[in-house]
Amino acid sequence: MTSPTEVASDPRPATEPVATSTPTDQRAKLLVVLVGALAVVALLLSLFLWQKLSRIQEQLARQSADAGTQALEAKTWAKQAQETVQDSAARLVLLEARLAELATQRAQVEDLMQSLSRSRDETLLVDIESALRIAQQQSVMTGSTEPLLAALQSAQKRVQRTAQPRLMPLARALEKDLERLNNLPGFDLPGLMVKLDEGVALVDGLVLANEALSQQSKVRQPPEQALAPAPSSWWMAGLTRMGDEFKSLLRVSRIDAPEAALLSPEQAYFVRENLKLKLLNARLGLLARQKDSVRADLSAAAILVRRYAEPQSRRTTQLLQLLEQTNEQVRMAQVPRIEASLTALSTAAAGR
Repeated sequence: MTSPTEVASDPRPATEPVATSTPTDQRAKLLVVLVGALAVVALLLSLFLWQKLSRIQEQLARQSADAGTQALEAKTWAKQAQETVQDSAARLVLLEARLAELATQRAQVEDLMQSLSRSRDETLLVDIESALRIAQQQSVMTGSTEPLLAALQSAQKRVQRTAQPRLMPLARALEKDLERLNNLPGFDLPGLMVKLDEGVALVDGLVLANEALSQQSKVRQPPEQALAPAPSSWWMAGLTRMGDEFKSLLRVSRIDAPEAALLSPEQAYFVRENLKLKLLNARLGLLARQKDSVRADLSAAAILVRRYAEPQSRRTTQLLQLLEQTNEQVRMAQVPRIEASLTALSTAAAGR
């Protein structure tokens, strides 16, 4: 309720109606409200931005502090890394020095191993060569290829065990010599010795040409005496006796070698002894492996037999056959040679 005083003091008439707000006023009010709202919003945004900037500043401060701490740690780590790098560099230099020393030692060890290998190979080659030469001498002395075959087989096994590429030519040469020796005809030295001994035994009973003539005359005389008529008187007996004596002094026969008929008993003895000496010399020549001298002695013995011995005698035929067979066997016999293996040994020893 209004007091009377207020009514009296109001200059407007009581009966005048209250004026209503116009659109202009409404727009002004609305504008004021909008401006106030914008001001509030701006204030709120300012407060929000301020808080956000405060948080950003705090975050930046924390990040700066963290960055400083990390920088210190990084500096510490860098220092440690630098020390580690220096230590690693020193260790690397030491390792390089040790590696160089090890490389030098390895080179020395390799040189020593190669020297030992070469020394072992050279020793092997020297042993093989010595064994082969000794076996060759034994084969030449005995006439048998067995020592040489055994030496070649042993050398081949030793070369195969080494498995050295540079010794392969030597292995092929050894195999080639083995094959060639296996195909060689055998040289029967004991058999030849027995034949020469048989020849010496045949010489003792050999019938010479002049001995055969005397034996034939002795064989013919008894039948002639048996067929001759008994003498009728003493003077006929004397004439018959004188005729027989003349017949014994004079003989007519065919002799192809006149010197054989002129041999005296002493010369016949020396002919046999000379034949024995020829055969014994041939025997010694076989032992000494002098094939030319053996063949010369056998040929000379055959000439003596044909010149002075009785050709119709069985012993003469046997002795001539024995001499011819022995001479042929000596001619066909070959001295075993291993030139290919010895050449390969020399080449391997020279290192080519």
